[in-house]
Amino acid sequence: MTGYDLGHWVVFAVMITVLLYPIGRILRRIGLSPLWSVLAVIPLVNLIGLWVLAFADWPGRRGGAGRQ
Repeated sequence: MTGYDLGHWVVFAVMITVLLYPIGRILRRIGLSPLWSVLAVIPLVNLIGLWVLAFADWPGRRGGAGRQ
C-alpha cells in the first residue's frame, strides 16, 4: 500500500473546496479577490495572512463614514 489512490485525491479535493469556497466568498464581500483564499492552504502564510487581514483597511469598507 504505497501512494495515493483516486479515493484519496477525491477526499482531498472535497476538503480543499470546503475550505476555500467560504474564504473566497468572505474575501469577495470585503472587496478583495477570492484568489487570495489559496494562501489558506500554505502553512505559516495562512497565519500571517489572517493577521494582516484582521488589521488592514478593507477596500469594501472605505468611504463609509459611520459604518462599523
